[in-house]
Amino acid sequence: MNAAREGPQQRTASPAASDDYLELVRRFPLRPIRSEAEMHEAGELLDRYVGRDDLTPGQRDYVAALAHFVHEHERQTLRSELRRLKPVEVLKHLMAENRMNTRDLGAILGSRGLASEVLNGKRGLSKTLIVKLSRRFRVDPTLFLEVTEEER
Repeated sequence: MNAAREGPQQRTASPAASDDYLELVRRFPLRPIRSEAEMHEAGELLDRYVGRDDLTPGQRDYVAALAHFVHEHERQTLRSELRRLKPVEVLKHLMAENRMNTRDLGAILGSRGLASEVLNGKRGLSKTLIVKLSRRFRVDPTLFLEVTEEER
């Protein structure tokens, strides 16, 4: 028998939102963060609640959701900033973030000499090197593609 003939399906009721959760939502609604002002406000709110042992389940849920939106905003902002950089600048930034030196990069690319040439702009990034770098740093390979100002 098909579902249309069986009648309405039973839905399980989702738990009602607690008052403390709703109070936090009224203070700062849960939605994607769209500005630095919202980011600042979200950061202040998280600073007040993260790490506390006395949070209610509603407060913990709210903090987890807000932290997700903050993380997503930071990820998008970083991606946007990295796209404005030249590929070697992106590479240098990622190396600094990962506390890597030329020898460490050489281990990824195949030789320290090759790493030095890439970092000094004497050699560009081939498709093979781009694949290695994007896998190591877990970033979009297009960050390492050279684009003109009009394409940015």
